[in-house]
Amino acid sequence: MYNFHTHTIHSDGCLLPSEIAVRYAAAGYRAIAITDHADYSNIEQVIRAVRDFTQHWPRRFPLQVLPGVELTHLPLEQFKPLAAYSRKNKLKIIVAHGQTPVEPVIPGTNLAALEADIDILAHPGRISDAEARLAARKRIFLEITTRRGHCLTNAWVARQALRWKAPMLVNHDSHRPEDIISLPQTLRVALKAGLNESQVEAIYREGGKRFLSRLRKQTF
Repeated sequence: MYNFHTHTIHSDGCLLPSEIAVRYAAAGYRAIAITDHADYSNIEQVIRAVRDFTQHWPRRFPLQVLPGVELTHLPLEQFKPLAAYSRKNKLKIIVAHGQTPVEPVIPGTNLAALEADIDILAHPGRISDAEARLAARKRIFLEITTRRGHCLTNAWVARQALRWKAPMLVNHDSHRPEDIISLPQTLRVALKAGLNESQVEAIYREGGKRFLSRLRKQTF
């Protein structure tokens, strides 16, 4: 069990990274990523905070923690430089805030994010055929989300991902304790999006294999 999209008090979450990690461990998860919201105003602080936390997180703890970031509501031309900056600073998971139907996201955000060096396009809304094809070509994961509001287009995202063979992840986009849900609850959201249990199992297997392998290369 993995969740690669979480927020802490370093952006708009309400828990410390350690509180999130302990809660996910108690829920039976094996790994998470800390991916606080960032733009040019705070990216240095966010990177410093998550790297300090993951550097000191005990390697023998039953939950592994990946350092990441969510590039959020950026002007389109800023995705490439901020993604490159995040990668240069050894963040393991770069999430881009996609065109969710419940926020005023700049048109063209999905495409600009997919053209940058990101790993996950979060809650991409009514993602187009061309965007889904690009995600498939670049092996960028499209997110099926359990978060209220953002999840309204899960079925569309799942259909586009399956049609164009883009990889998927099921993430919580957690901000509060109640967002940290069990595997059965997560599975129900994925099934409601039109996926079957074998597809969800493959999603977890592919995402886990890709991102957890980066832990072995983690250096600071």
